[in-house]
Amino acid sequence: MATEAAPEWLEKGDNAWQLAAAALVGLQSVPGLVILYGSIVKKKWAVNSALMALYAFAATMLCWCLWGFRMSFGDRLLPFVGRPDFAGLDAAGFLSAQGFAGAYPAATLLFFQFVFAAITLILVAGSLLGRMNFRAWMIFVPLWLTFSYTVGAFSIWSPNGFLFKAGVMDFAGGYVIHLSSGIAGFTAAFWVGPRTAKDREAFPPNNILLTLAGAGLLWMGWTGFNGGAPYAANIDASVAVVNTHLCTATSLLVWLILDCFVFGRPSAFGAVQGMITGLVCITPAAGLVQGWAAMLMGLVSGSVPWFTMMVLHKRCRVLRHVDDTLAILHTHGVAGSLGGLMTGLLAEPRLCRLFFGDDPRYVGFVYAVRGGRVSAGFRQMGVQLAGIGFIVALNVVVTSIVCLLVRVAVPLRLSEEQLAAGDDAIHGEDAYAVWGDGETYEQSVHGSRRYQMTANPMSSKVDEII
Repeated sequence: MATEAAPEWLEKGDNAWQLAAAALVGLQSVPGLVILYGSIVKKKWAVNSALMALYAFAATMLCWCLWGFRMSFGDRLLPFVGRPDFAGLDAAGFLSAQGFAGAYPAATLLFFQFVFAAITLILVAGSLLGRMNFRAWMIFVPLWLTFSYTVGAFSIWSPNGFLFKAGVMDFAGGYVIHLSSGIAGFTAAFWVGPRTAKDREAFPPNNILLTLAGAGLLWMGWTGFNGGAPYAANIDASVAVVNTHLCTATSLLVWLILDCFVFGRPSAFGAVQGMITGLVCITPAAGLVQGWAAMLMGLVSGSVPWFTMMVLHKRCRVLRHVDDTLAILHTHGVAGSLGGLMTGLLAEPRLCRLFFGDDPRYVGFVYAVRGGRVSAGFRQMGVQLAGIGFIVALNVVVTSIVCLLVRVAVPLRLSEEQLAAGDDAIHGEDAYAVWGDGETYEQSVHGSRRYQMTANPMSSKVDEII
């Protein structure tokens, strides 16, 4: 029977799945990307990189509840942004009432959308590892969330957004999350400046096994990332989950094969990159395409970003000039754009109806041509391109303004002394009690004369004998 805690409109199964999906997406960030970032960089940047991700997660939660959620999904203030208010803090009223989508409370929607917003900021950090001033990052996160992410989310995902009304298909964030983070990260990297020449030349992972562990959490967490997008535990959620893993596995294998042919051996780092591009590419299409289309998208996502990263990046002067630490432009910007375009090309009408309802506008170009609706197919491709153009322009402009504003308060880039020392100079902490990578045994506490004599009183006698 219905109770105050479980009213008639509440679908407990959908609510349980949505909360579980949100938890899976949260695990992609904490600990997933915290581990991935902390292990994929040089040892002297491990603590700083992991802490940038952890800070972004916490700061986004606070800002999201205070104003971000309502700016992204609330009442319209402008055609591209919602009206900020503190409704997200009203647990007895707003949060316990039915949300704008799905048969469950607004509190569930707030948490589910929070983890999406948080991972977007953490992905932006991937372009800035190894040189951004942590204090600048602390200011950057709430500003970028407020003036960039909420605008993209409202425009494409909110029922009141102008691109949503135009018919842009972005199933789970290929535009709002991945294209945004790729463009914003690359733009911010331009303003922050590059790492030291030494770090740009050699930046090996400090722990490749932990890199793979973090990547594994990212992959498995994507089950909730795309599977939660239908806002229900339904057929479309199941299709999205299967397509996600089909595309990702295909993309990873294609990347490895290209590495073998070109470089002569498979790379664990390359496998991670191929995995990520597959996850990103399928995101805007996961519940809208058939299995064969998901594999085709994996073939494209494992090869085109590989080419732009391994070949085009080295030949293009602009790309070489900007120091995008983890190649977020390629893995998220390029892959996200490909996913959006291929969604417009391959979206299947029956699956579109499961997600968008009975609206004839939503159809892939291939199926539109087959059904004699060529103009509808061209329209959908045009709308998908318009969505890409809007997100790119938004993030170039807003990210540049945010960086310039932050630069007024604090330097965007660390000092040369801090860049040389890394974690120890910035946080007073080291990731591992080992030596090398810029520090000497003599400089460490274990190498000091006083420590040696305290730990081993015979050491002074040995020195005298020698």
